[in-house]
Amino acid sequence: MRALARILSIGALALVVSSNAYGQGATKNHDTAQPIEINADSLEVLQDDQVAVFRGNVDAVQGGIRLKADELKVHYRTKGGVGASGLGGSIVRIDAKGGVFVSSATETAQGDAGVYDVDRGEITLTGKVVLTRGENVIRGQRLVLNMETGRSRIESDGGAGRVRGYFVPAPKDAKK
Repeated sequence: MRALARILSIGALALVVSSNAYGQGATKNHDTAQPIEINADSLEVLQDDQVAVFRGNVDAVQGGIRLKADELKVHYRTKGGVGASGLGGSIVRIDAKGGVFVSSATETAQGDAGVYDVDRGEITLTGKVVLTRGENVIRGQRLVLNMETGRSRIESDGGAGRVRGYFVPAPKDAKK
């Protein structure tokens, strides 16, 4: 996803979820200029800390990309001026906690927590990470996706857990 979030604008808070933390194809085709709809049980803005926190059944949708989590904490930095609402600037980082689930029409990724570092263009999911595309499934404890290159890496915790993949070959008649 080109961004798990993108805009804190004057007079309104808009979170642009263009999170494709699980595959290069949807990342390259996703339009980050599309509007976003966010639903949550509550929103708290901590202006002095430059943080906005969406809590409870957070569901953010932009085009064909959806992000669900228990909590989204959006860290932003202000630009020169601040609007009447006190909000303005650009997003620096987004922390997602609790049942993080990202999906597109063809892929899903889930983990216990996620971080989108906007400056680095990197999304990291941690915990019980599961990536799926069709019937193919990869499991691990940490996923790191570089949004610029589309390169991803899945790691184990170094303990008993290992990276596991389950791959289903395409039917023979589908290869023709």
